[in-house]
Amino acid sequence: MFGLSGGHLLILAVVVLLFGSRRLPELGSALGKGIHAFKKGLEGKSEDDDQNKLS
Repeated sequence: MFGLSGGHLLILAVVVLLFGSRRLPELGSALGKGIHAFKKGLEGKSEDDDQNKLS
């Protein structure tokens, strides 16, 4: 089922119990923004560089 094993389902169930279903979208969004910022940091870009290009 979607490449999920029993262990993955158990971890997912624990996460839902800890954070609740209402907080999961916020958690996913924050995780996505963090990964995006990390990738930008690896490339050597910063927000200041982006703003200077627009000016």
